Amino acid sequence: MLPKAILCLQCDPINRFILLFVSETTTSLGSFTPDATSIASSIKYHAEFTPLFSPEKFELPQAFCATAQSVRDALIINWNATYDYYEKLNVKQAYYLSMEFLQGRALLNAIGNLELTGSYAEALNKLGYKLEDVAGQEPDAALGNGGLGRLASCFLDSLATLNYPAWGYGLRYKYGLFKQRITKDGQEEVAENWLEMGNPWEIVRNDVSYPVKFYGQVVSGSDGKKHWIGGEDILAVAHDVPIPGYKTKSTINLRLWSTKAASEEFDLYAFNAGKHTEANEALANAEKICYILYPGDESIEGKTLRLKQQYTLCSASLQDIITRFERRSGATVNWEEFPEKVAVQMNDTHPTLCIPELMRILIDIKDLSWEDAWNITQRTVAYTNHTVLPEALEKWSLDLMQKLLPRHVEIIEMIDHELIRTIITEYGTSDSKLLEKKLKEMRILDNVELPVEFADVLVKPDETIEPHDELENPEQEVEKDNNEEAKEGGEEIIAKEDEKEQLLEPVPELPKLVRMANLCVVGGHAVNGVAEIHSEIVKDEVFNSFYQLWPEKFQNKTNGVTPRRWIRFCNPALSKIITKWIGTEDWVLNTEKLAELRKFADNEDLQKQWREAKRANKMKVAALIRERTGYSVSADAMFDIQVKRIHEYKRQLLNILGIVYRYKKMKEMTPKERKANFVPRVCIFGGKAFATYVQAKRIVKFITDVGATVNHDPEIGDLLKVIFVPDYNVSVAEMLIPASELSQHISTAGMEASGTSNMKFAMNGCILIGTLDGANVEIREEVGEDNFFLFGAKAHEIAGLRKERAEGKFVPDPRFEEVKKFVRSGVFGPYNYDELMGSLEGNEGFGRADYFLVGKDFPSYIECQEKVDKAYQDQKTWTRMSILNTAGSHKFSSDRTIHEYARDIWNIEPVELP
Repeated sequence: MLPKAILCLQCDPINRFILLFVSETTTSLGSFTPDATSIASSIKYHAEFTPLFSPEKFELPQAFCATAQSVRDALIINWNATYDYYEKLNVKQAYYLSMEFLQGRALLNAIGNLELTGSYAEALNKLGYKLEDVAGQEPDAALGNGGLGRLASCFLDSLATLNYPAWGYGLRYKYGLFKQRITKDGQEEVAENWLEMGNPWEIVRNDVSYPVKFYGQVVSGSDGKKHWIGGEDILAVAHDVPIPGYKTKSTINLRLWSTKAASEEFDLYAFNAGKHTEANEALANAEKICYILYPGDESIEGKTLRLKQQYTLCSASLQDIITRFERRSGATVNWEEFPEKVAVQMNDTHPTLCIPELMRILIDIKDLSWEDAWNITQRTVAYTNHTVLPEALEKWSLDLMQKLLPRHVEIIEMIDHELIRTIITEYGTSDSKLLEKKLKEMRILDNVELPVEFADVLVKPDETIEPHDELENPEQEVEKDNNEEAKEGGEEIIAKEDEKEQLLEPVPELPKLVRMANLCVVGGHAVNGVAEIHSEIVKDEVFNSFYQLWPEKFQNKTNGVTPRRWIRFCNPALSKIITKWIGTEDWVLNTEKLAELRKFADNEDLQKQWREAKRANKMKVAALIRERTGYSVSADAMFDIQVKRIHEYKRQLLNILGIVYRYKKMKEMTPKERKANFVPRVCIFGGKAFATYVQAKRIVKFITDVGATVNHDPEIGDLLKVIFVPDYNVSVAEMLIPASELSQHISTAGMEASGTSNMKFAMNGCILIGTLDGANVEIREEVGEDNFFLFGAKAHEIAGLRKERAEGKFVPDPRFEEVKKFVRSGVFGPYNYDELMGSLEGNEGFGRADYFLVGKDFPSYIECQEKVDKAYQDQKTWTRMSILNTAGSHKFSSDRTIHEYARDIWNIEPVELP
């Protein structure tokens, strides 16, 4: 139909743009530059011929979809050219596997990278719309939650921009995590509706699908091979999202998998018999795998669903990677070359099943030996660690994995077996305690008995206890005598017998677990942390035994953010100023040039322009706050922002308690004293608490309660406002970050792997207050100690401080006790905050003892905030600090990070299209 349509449209100016694209399908977009007229024609064409809406109206939602489809035409041309060129050259390619890709809106980013922003703005103006209004119709893709997913998306932008041959692989979640609503009861979760109107960016590849199996059993065939049979079969179907590079023809791919069952799985007989739910069971079970990101895993059903998600990502992606490798190899496939053509990066532990899945495919399907398959797997796969938190170092039930993935458990047991052999070879059997310690720390299978082959390596002959030895111990003799004497006292005898019975009670059997992080370290050739301090903790604490055994595996790759989305496109006012003063726009590709701003930091003209840009951005955020919350805030106040996932270790609780202390002190002063002692502040929070994380949800409720009280207090007025922006996402961040003046990165030292929002804030001239944690350490080094507000305990002190608390030696600061008492007074409403405040008290116990050291750091924090107030009063000095933060962010581009991955882990080279 398309060629016929083209013949009809050749003389029609309305469709000139689409004709241009069709005629250029063998080349790339770089061969011509569409003008506003042809773009407008293309948008009108898509509104009429590829609509997602009825044709009667051309309103904003339809205008967005038609515009996006117009841009997608350009992306497909470059995508095809990129894909064909990689195929032709058969270059080594990197594949980035992640459970999250927090993409944000794509329209402005895509036309910005294609250098068509002006043309599209003019074209839409011809059609009666403003570009920003049309772009505002796009929902954020609900494919991620926090920094893990945003990092993955920044990496894709840099990979495309730098012309590296690479793809991303993820899951196409129907509902994502959840949409957050803030009510009088705190956070409420509702299903995200990002796909409700369709996704104009994706290209469904119905011809690219792979079988994925669950359950069943493993049998040995007559040929001696293992066969995984029976069970539950689903299909993973590819949905491609083109990712354009900036000022380059390269357009790479994010391939997302959706899941379904084959049509024959629908039980027509049962349906016609009225058993509708039963008839559709197989289809429903398949589709729900990709319903939501991180389904609750408190139930066995939730755990099963999460494991199904992870395996679907790994299995479908690896089948796809292997298919492409075989196609490129031609008639003769040399599997030894697989690591020379393929690099697989596991973004955290979620894709760990790549390791046994690649082994399974190579051994069971491609007929390789164990030794060859293991060698290929280790050379192919690498692992990025993102956390030191134990709950994030995934451990799966061995029993669950045995039921769901029986063949993979066999392979994991064999890998564990080989690891045991390696540990024994390395440490010998003479020091039984050392060997036992190493096995306990390093084995992949936890709480699982040693294989029969190694059953006696930890038993020494002199440890054997003979029956008569029981009475040779003098202490046992004394106890025996005492028991004899106690026979005359019945109560004492009963007490002793009860005590003995308690001692003889069987110890509960510990659950058998698969430690995924250990499997990652063993199965890959590289392990990297994501900030210098984090990588040291990984080596010294998290994986110390592995580091001692394989030090060459461990690297650091400090995170980075794309300067295109996070300053060039989201902060055009500041970007123009930077370009003007540096004298070139090259900083967008080479952020090292941002350092040149240092020589202008004291220039009054620059400072004036800098403040004007900041205030304009603050005005936009004030409008956003009024729209989302109903609160009015002053753009003349300091904008103090903490936006990130709500978690105890990120210490939003420390921030809000500091605000409560500030509010209490204000209330104790006269209006004149308040004005003299406090700088006006708008304290902004944003972020989602996981649906089942009770304490995090209490923190959200507390923040909103404090805001409801403070924001309606006429005595305080604009001197202090507390705002919780609901449903924080990338698009909200793109507004908040350019408007920020102070940003809080206040996690307990040693617990934040890196952070990337700290980099985005610094890049936009925001000054940070924080601990020496994650990338804060490196940011402070680059921007200068005088331009960073530092407080709190250091990472090496944390263990000792927790021990001090456990021993009952911690003495809380009176100001901390004062603020807790104030909260409990009911000033912020009737909600009972005893559980929240109680978590900061006591010396031990789950949910108590202030594990994250809020009380310890509180006095240092509020004293540091006093320094912030003082600095902000001198706007010349503050603006200078702001400029130096942007100048010092030059090392935190994801371009730099990707160059390091490509060089040190993947061993791939840029491939620029001709």
